[in-house]
Amino acid sequence: MIDARIKFRHLQCFLEIARQGSISRAAEALAISQPAVSKTLKELEDILAIRLFERSRKGIRLTRFGEVFLRHASASVMALQEGMESVSAARSRGGHAVAVGVLPNVGARMMPRALSGFHKAAPQTLVRVSTGSNAHLLDDLKRGALDLVVGRLVDPADMVGLSFEHLYSEPLTLVVRAGHPIARQTTFDISEIEAYPISLPTAGTVIRNDIDRYLIANGVRLVGERVETISVTFGRSHVLASDTVWAVPRGAVLDDLAAGLLAELPIDRTPLMGAIGLTTRSDVAPTPLTSLLIATIRDAAAEIRAEEAGEAMD
Repeated sequence: MIDARIKFRHLQCFLEIARQGSISRAAEALAISQPAVSKTLKELEDILAIRLFERSRKGIRLTRFGEVFLRHASASVMALQEGMESVSAARSRGGHAVAVGVLPNVGARMMPRALSGFHKAAPQTLVRVSTGSNAHLLDDLKRGALDLVVGRLVDPADMVGLSFEHLYSEPLTLVVRAGHPIARQTTFDISEIEAYPISLPTAGTVIRNDIDRYLIANGVRLVGERVETISVTFGRSHVLASDTVWAVPRGAVLDDLAAGLLAELPIDRTPLMGAIGLTTRSDVAPTPLTSLLIATIRDAAAEIRAEEAGEAMD
């Protein structure tokens, strides 16, 4: 554990004394008084409970403990300086400091919360949010156009060179407009959706593969009108204006379900659960701003997990 009593001024003072080999020259370089330098050094030695320098008539030199501490203190200060320069450079570009790709349903539910927390901590930075299919977003991540992706876990073959951090799990569901004939029935059989148009995720996406397997396993044949989209905005408008059955990630329609605009069909969603998480390149360390955004995304995901736990208890 890092001792909270150690401040940046302690490290700065220690490094300057080691660099100058003299307390008086260190004081001059730091533009502070010699007693202030001596006091700061003593504070640091007291905190560490070791002597960092040996003093003699010939001057001042590092002890063996001081030499060990010098390597780590120097690396720490250098890392901090690099972080500050990285943030400064990102802001000075005048463009997008962080580029994140999100699935449309994730963007609607979690990213507004994450960005609110991010901009409280970094109010003058810009974030470019791109939406699209998992495959498209991961391709952009691999070629460096995105700093991270928030989406569903894909097949291992598509994760080469990438790292995935699980945030929460979310199922697909089937919804219809309030007042839909199928929603007014007292009993429900999933085969009944064959009589209505259906809106599905785009072919080839992770969630489309999941819903296809689910429908096949339940003997449902897609023989009627079909629309393919991953646009939450279009899907919502379409289902509200027709008798379409919409296969959609549940998080994207929670507000409409709560408001009574949409009705959820009583299916077993367990086989349709999917892992939502952060994907980053495993060969590139995140910048300080990217790390900050990741932290606020984790916070937003924790809120979602807590809400889901509360729903489960209800």
